[in-house]
Amino acid sequence: MEFVVYDIALLVIFAVFVSVFLYRNRANLKKEGLLFLYKAVWGIKLINYIGKKYSKLLNVLSFVSIGMGYVLMVTMIYFLGKIVWVYLFFPEVVRAVKVPPIMPLIPYLPQAFKIDFLPPFYFTYWIVILAVIAISHEFAHGIFAAENKIKIKSTGFGFFPFFLPVLLAAFVELDEKKMARHKKVQQLAILSAGTFANIIVAVLFVFVLWEFFSVAFTPGGIKFDDYAFTAIPTANITMVKNISLINPNYSEVLQSLNGSSLSEINTNYRNYYGIKGFTSDGKYAYVYYNAPAIKNKIGQIITQLNGIEITSKEQFALELKKYSVGEKVGVSFIDKEVEEEVKVILEKSPESEMVWIGIGFFPQQRTGVLNSIIKMASSFKEPGIYYKPKWDGWSIFLYNLLWWMILISISVALMNMLPVGIFDGGRFFYLTILGITKSQKIAKIAFSFMTYLFLFLIAVLMFFWAKSFF
Repeated sequence: MEFVVYDIALLVIFAVFVSVFLYRNRANLKKEGLLFLYKAVWGIKLINYIGKKYSKLLNVLSFVSIGMGYVLMVTMIYFLGKIVWVYLFFPEVVRAVKVPPIMPLIPYLPQAFKIDFLPPFYFTYWIVILAVIAISHEFAHGIFAAENKIKIKSTGFGFFPFFLPVLLAAFVELDEKKMARHKKVQQLAILSAGTFANIIVAVLFVFVLWEFFSVAFTPGGIKFDDYAFTAIPTANITMVKNISLINPNYSEVLQSLNGSSLSEINTNYRNYYGIKGFTSDGKYAYVYYNAPAIKNKIGQIITQLNGIEITSKEQFALELKKYSVGEKVGVSFIDKEVEEEVKVILEKSPESEMVWIGIGFFPQQRTGVLNSIIKMASSFKEPGIYYKPKWDGWSIFLYNLLWWMILISISVALMNMLPVGIFDGGRFFYLTILGITKSQKIAKIAFSFMTYLFLFLIAVLMFFWAKSFF
């Protein structure tokens, strides 16, 4: 709670500073469309210097940038299609996500919507990330324009009129008429340069994150995925919560549970401790073993076993082997950020003669391009290990900042290459169709069609988002 106070104080200070700055320099403030633009000449000399000095390298990178632009455009179209599919046919997923499909990423969004799978997002994060991403994005546009000898008229920042002191974006104003006279390949390189820079920033911060994590965190326990469970035929269940069942089926078992999944479950062969779920046809139930971990409500993070610190799954298994069935051991664990200790009596595994407490590690098998990227980016973490921060507060704060930097950099790169008018991808798409068909009429029709299709899909997403809550 203390940091939130500091964060809001920083927001107020920042808003006051920007307001005073804009008032004093109001002569350079112009309204264009939905934005107020503060125009200056900051960085133009540096942009021109880099564009001229490294022209050969930039000429080679321009083809990489264009290729990256097409990859991002195709990927974003695919993602948009997948999102529409989910919103149309999986309302339970939409209800779980909660956030409207066109909600911008603003400070405290995960906290406001209680999105547990995302870390907190503070104003401090937002302004730092926005500065890095926006400036690098526009800087890249300028460098590739300078390499092609296109005049840069001005640089500066944009502010939304309803949130003038806070929301801002960077821009580099080019000589559009001169740019339009250049070859299509050169224009495509300039248009895709911003997203190319966003990807470079993301890759750079992946390496920074890896290095930071190795310095700021250390193994401090094991993190299991769930209590040990197995699958049994639903028809074999004879009793739930001491209530006998006759010819049990999915509906009868579910009704007997009465909302309490962790209840005693009995069969003719073995007793279990609760229901995890059912197969899609309801013929099999996933049931938890009646094991020490679930009976003692051991938290997901185990830090010590009888006073011995645990740093890996292998070490935990070796420590557990030192004890026999029936012995009592102390298990320290973290539950809701609070460390606790309970004494548990060890039992024999139902599948072997080994002693166990009944925890399981079930790593998710992720597929798809995005999941592959996430897996690669987090490969520095060993699955099933809890890493404790070395620096109280700062380790997690900075780690989450770096994590958001990577995620938002990739998101901005993808969004910006949508083949829609307001994004760089819109003109990129137009020039591509023009280059293929040699017809401005066909290119304009294709451009308009994609823009209206995008707006239609947004309307569809909003409709089904609202519908999922009724």
